[in-house]
Amino acid sequence: MSYLDHVLAHLRKDLRIEWRTKDSINGMLFFTLLVTVVFSLAFDPTAYPSIARQISGGLLWVGLLFAAMTALNQSWARELRNGSLEAQRLAPSPASALFIGKALANFLFVTAVELILAPVFTLFYNLHPLGDAWMLAIIMPLGTWALVCNGTFFAALGLRARNRELLLPLLLFPITMPCLLAAVQATTAVLTGDFPATLWLKVLIAYAIIFTTVCVLTFDLILQAD
Repeated sequence: MSYLDHVLAHLRKDLRIEWRTKDSINGMLFFTLLVTVVFSLAFDPTAYPSIARQISGGLLWVGLLFAAMTALNQSWARELRNGSLEAQRLAPSPASALFIGKALANFLFVTAVELILAPVFTLFYNLHPLGDAWMLAIIMPLGTWALVCNGTFFAALGLRARNRELLLPLLLFPITMPCLLAAVQATTAVLTGDFPATLWLKVLIAYAIIFTTVCVLTFDLILQAD
């Protein structure tokens, strides 16, 4: 099997498990919709459209960040519960293929939630992007990948810890702050049209490349650790 075959095998396995249980997508969808509805009730977005545009980027990414936590913890917990990690240690498959396959699966789960959330978010916050709306097609997948890639890595790092649900946000939040800042600012730039999103998009691209490379190269150490 080639390296790509190993990645696709891990990806198909995670997609098949999620298709049967739908635990991750249901949890994330419920959380993000709850955040959207609760914050829309805090003020009237139709009465203050400029304020809605300025804060909606931050609300969107904070909701996605917290929602992704549920999927990240569950994805590795299933591997540990079924003894798949011990089998992976003995298998000839590269450890990085497991990481990339799982990160891609988590990316698809969060993207599916974003596609469902987008029309609801637009409706509740009365959003009409004043900037280059097409840039959202780059910002959203890029920010989601940077968030999910780091989250998948740190969820594996704390997998054997007693309080791994608490450990994941403690590890992930400080590392993800530059990514979140760039994603929020780029999204706000598109929604408000007050400033160009190009600079923040470059920061997001650099962050995604650097942390994806580091996570792929060091994941074997995480898998082999006791």
